[in-house]
Amino acid sequence: MIRTDIISTIGRNYLVSNIENGEFSYVKALKSIGKNIREFQYNGDNTHHQNIDIRFENDRLVVLVECKNKFSKWNKNEIQKQLQEYVRYEKEYTEKRIVAILAETEGDEVWTWYGGSVIIDDQHKKLQERTIKKFEEYENLCFGKINNKIKIVDSIKQLNELLHSNNINERLRSQFVGTCLLAIKNGLQYENIKETIDRENGQKLTKVQVIIKGITDILSGLLAKDFEEDDNSESRLNKAEKISALNRRVLEDQDVQNLNYEDFKQILEFIDENIIPYIDDSSTAGQDLLNLFFTTFNKYVGKADKNQAFTPDHICDFMSKAVGVNKNSVVLDPCCGSGAFLVRAMTDAMDDCDTESQRINVKRHQIYGIEYEDSAFGLSSTNMLIHGDGNSNVVKDSMFDRKEWIQDKNINIVLMNPPYNATKNQSDPKFTQNWSSSTKEDPSKGFHYVEWIARHVSSNCKMAVLLPMQCAIGNGAVIKEFKKKMLDKYTLDAVFSLPNEMFYPGASATACCMIFDLSQRHERTNRDTFFGYFKDDKFVKRKGTGRIEKTDNNGKSLWVGTEEKWLYLYKNRITEPGLSVTHKVNENDEWLAEAYMETDYNDLSESDFQNSINNYLAYLIKKGDIYEK
Repeated sequence: MIRTDIISTIGRNYLVSNIENGEFSYVKALKSIGKNIREFQYNGDNTHHQNIDIRFENDRLVVLVECKNKFSKWNKNEIQKQLQEYVRYEKEYTEKRIVAILAETEGDEVWTWYGGSVIIDDQHKKLQERTIKKFEEYENLCFGKINNKIKIVDSIKQLNELLHSNNINERLRSQFVGTCLLAIKNGLQYENIKETIDRENGQKLTKVQVIIKGITDILSGLLAKDFEEDDNSESRLNKAEKISALNRRVLEDQDVQNLNYEDFKQILEFIDENIIPYIDDSSTAGQDLLNLFFTTFNKYVGKADKNQAFTPDHICDFMSKAVGVNKNSVVLDPCCGSGAFLVRAMTDAMDDCDTESQRINVKRHQIYGIEYEDSAFGLSSTNMLIHGDGNSNVVKDSMFDRKEWIQDKNINIVLMNPPYNATKNQSDPKFTQNWSSSTKEDPSKGFHYVEWIARHVSSNCKMAVLLPMQCAIGNGAVIKEFKKKMLDKYTLDAVFSLPNEMFYPGASATACCMIFDLSQRHERTNRDTFFGYFKDDKFVKRKGTGRIEKTDNNGKSLWVGTEEKWLYLYKNRITEPGLSVTHKVNENDEWLAEAYMETDYNDLSESDFQNSINNYLAYLIKKGDIYEK
């Protein structure tokens, strides 16, 4: 296909060139954002390509096309390596999804790559994509119709009602549905099951027990998959602990054991027919939907568990991007809960990889988690397995007992959401020695977790942590003490005030995200801290579902543009009335945007004024200062 036909087929309105011959120069593009292309040229033969033949772009996708007359006239490895260089430059230039194409101009052959990392080799080539398509069709491949978020959200609600009708307890549902999905994706047989005899012990197995045994065998196989590459005693113990936790917390639970075969089959069929076909987990969008499916069930918790603050996936995504997780990051979440931060960091790091070996290395040696609580450890193990990590480095322990383990890993990124009301046995023993007899819960509101971790990771580390607003305001003596400890050794780079009901319908805490640079103390950097008033994430509450993202008239997420704006303001340290401000602070100051930010009066309306009066009046009535007659 000749060049003009390629352009007209994909769509001339998406074509972007920045040099006269219609090509796209990455030297020029990278220079425009303050980067030097030489920093990203590292192939061994010193042949560096700089200009892609044809480039198309919109607000979320880039399509790269490199043209060759006939593939048979070229060395396949060389032209694939050339295209890989363009992909690498594009990742440095934008954070958009990429479709990369090699196309013949004297023939009809087309080779196409897209997905997570966009690795240009035979293994990752999309064999079914052999023609040039319209730009909108490439959008659907990367984001679109197969990754149907509306269908998934609706199906989650229906599945929760189905589990409720079958008496599956709320506390069990998240891990149960995750375990079922994982087993189905890996070949679980659940139709036309017959009773049989267990070959290991000779006992009779009912139909339900046959399914449960099938799930157990699949999970054991997934966890044991990498024994040869990682054959050490701690790894074996960790895998054994995970298998034990999955069995103990899920498959041996009485609610599951009491299911009859037809009900169990109905649940599995629903997942197989209404969830799996609508998620393409080979794409990042599909990985995001997998996480949405899995973690949404954490919202269906009983009253006793309402204090659990599972971090929403879009906030995990924002925090991961704010600290710049990439293929060189070694990430730790020492209070990993359901594993949402780990999954997000793994996805972001793998998206930045150029080769499959880099992706494997990310999974095996660059993502670490610690979880103290038994059921949450089971959740994180299942979540990592669902996302294709059969050898995840998540251990069940207290972080305070893992000092040497943490120091061994050379961690350079910490993402964490510590418990805000930890009891004495969950906290640092050295810290609790000073608690009074009346102190039942952590007076630092999680801050002492942050300070402890900061002391035990490398000095080139960046930390993004979620803490309650009390820690930013800092009225209590203990919180002030930890604010001072952090600034005496580290830099407070940024604080983001986040949505008030971010954890709805779980914990009611209002949280902020703090970013610390551990390379030098705050006073020495002598720079302003960035404060973001990031309260409106374009999510709304929906009864029975939790908070869901709003979309525009075309069905596109409003969160995507909001996240881009937040990151742009932070990375460029821009002050914008109503959204952000920079200010020098010390341990005695309030660490939140509200204290320093200018009001954007252009956005205020009469209804805002009336709402403020109404809220204040309600507050006075509640206090008893005035009485309604």
